Amino acid sequence: MERNAFFDNAKLVLIFLVVFGHVIQPFRDAAAGMNTLYLWIYTFHMPAFIFLAGFFAKGSGKINYMTKMAKKLLLPYFIFQLLYTGYFFLIGKEDWQAGMFYPHWSLWFLFSLFCWHLLLAWFKKLPAATGLAISIGIGLIVGLFGDIGHTFSLSRTFVFFPFFLLGYWMTKEQLAWLRRTQVRVAALVVMAAIAVAIYVAPDFNSGWLLASKSYSDLGMPDLGVLARLLVYVTSALMAASVLAWMPSHHSRLTHLGARTLYVYLLHGFFIQFFREADLFAVNHVIDVIGLGLMAALIVLVLASRPVLGIWQPFVEGKLSMLKGMISDRFGYRQDQTKTSA
Repeated sequence: MERNAFFDNAKLVLIFLVVFGHVIQPFRDAAAGMNTLYLWIYTFHMPAFIFLAGFFAKGSGKINYMTKMAKKLLLPYFIFQLLYTGYFFLIGKEDWQAGMFYPHWSLWFLFSLFCWHLLLAWFKKLPAATGLAISIGIGLIVGLFGDIGHTFSLSRTFVFFPFFLLGYWMTKEQLAWLRRTQVRVAALVVMAAIAVAIYVAPDFNSGWLLASKSYSDLGMPDLGVLARLLVYVTSALMAASVLAWMPSHHSRLTHLGARTLYVYLLHGFFIQFFREADLFAVNHVIDVIGLGLMAALIVLVLASRPVLGIWQPFVEGKLSMLKGMISDRFGYRQDQTKTSA
């Protein structure tokens, strides 16, 4: 079946923003504009990614499907947890030691994604509105407990689950509603307004967007529920606004949207090395553009066929792509030899 260009374009743009957000994170204190850009990206890039993951989780709950998800998500999680542990030790990163169920850096997404599929097996039996209300309630409640944090990625699993569940219940026809002219104009207003709000409130704690800390840790033990509810609304509006502007036509780069898992898993090797080596600085807008181009290059390289072929055994537990490249290479030479003879 032909892939839907809208979804591949959306995933490609979002994975670029994930990489770019990680690239600029060390420089968010350099200027108010950098901090605004960083927080603005973080209001929507993971909620939108999680929403799209939920949209494609239609088979969740079936035994064969869950077995496939375990292989697709848990196998690379454990492999890359070990790889990143060794890599962090080699580059001298301080917090290189971590338990197997204390996800390194961005690996939380794999563990949480598998848990969302498990949760969906029960939640999809409920009416959509009821299930969504319950999931939001759970996401608000977990912030009250300081013990729910990074371990097993529990905090993020529960806080971000409403976006996954919303994606599951969404249809293509409902998503098409975002393409209306009036909605797209409103989306521009929403994105601009939230950017301004972030700029005028520079002390906003980014931990609210990362969803890994309790309300006490975030400095709002009494009003944390209201604050997280506001974050939910903001993230939902931003995710919808950004998706409204995703192109729906095929381009030369659209097919890379099917390879975002590789980019997500591998880009940390670059980002963490850059941070430990302190290779870059931001003193001008040109520097920001340069970091954006570097992030784009990282995406292009990590989504390339040679990289996929090398890393497929670690990500998918298969060698089909590498065998195909070898076959294409030597098969071509063999055909050339026969033709010459």
